[in-house]
Amino acid sequence: MGRTSLGTILVAFLVGLAYGALGTVGHRAVLRIGEVAIPWGLAAALIGVAALLLGIRLVAGGRTAAAAAGAGIVVAVAVLTLPGPGGSVLIVGDLTGTIWSVAPALIAVLVVAWPKLPSPRPRDA
Repeated sequence: MGRTSLGTILVAFLVGLAYGALGTVGHRAVLRIGEVAIPWGLAAALIGVAALLLGIRLVAGGRTAAAAAGAGIVVAVAVLTLPGPGGSVLIVGDLTGTIWSVAPALIAVLVVAWPKLPSPRPRDA
């Protein structure tokens, strides 16, 4: 298992920070079909969080970069939960906002804590 460089960790954190901000802005998107509201923005943002963290873990080859990206996402979500200067909020205290506030951290813990699968052994010829 190799060590992850400081540059990789920093880039992963910044990518997570950017995705957390973009996901926060987009998580409220809803598709209305009659009386039914489908929260496609929340679903896309959560799938994106999982895909981003899995991709970073697979490409960087370890947990450290994925943990840094997860920390970036959590920091962005936490900061954007606070009211702005005019009192407006991006994450409302309803079910969608609560899910977006908690789920990215849970996904990050799951991706980082997932055990490494053993490498397949080469077959004898």
